[in-house]
Amino acid sequence: MIDPQNQANKFIKIFGKDAAGEAGLEVYKMSDGNLLRSLEMGIQYGKWILIENVGEELDPALEPILLKDVQKGMLRLGDKTIQYNDAFKFLMTSTLPNPHYSPETSVKVSILNFAITPFGLEE
Repeated sequence: MIDPQNQANKFIKIFGKDAAGEAGLEVYKMSDGNLLRSLEMGIQYGKWILIENVGEELDPALEPILLKDVQKGMLRLGDKTIQYNDAFKFLMTSTLPNPHYSPETSVKVSILNFAITPFGLEE
């Protein structure tokens, strides 16, 4: 989500507390050292994971998650194969006002732009 005013972050944090149920919502930044380990746990237990302040370049380790490369209920993340829980949700937000993602990235994700103004919609 393109979110320069942090509107999406606020919405997800409020909505995620209720919708994620017992599994819950966890919030991380790309710079967190234990991000991959946290993603593994989130995938296994059906948590919602929100990564804030994503730049234009994404970590290649996220590739299997973005492609949703689930085979026989298992997902290979890095050098580990883990059980995939269908309740798992993966969300990312960027505070960049006009990020330029590569075509390869754009086809793997759904981009929501929270920076659209009424004037921009009229255009």
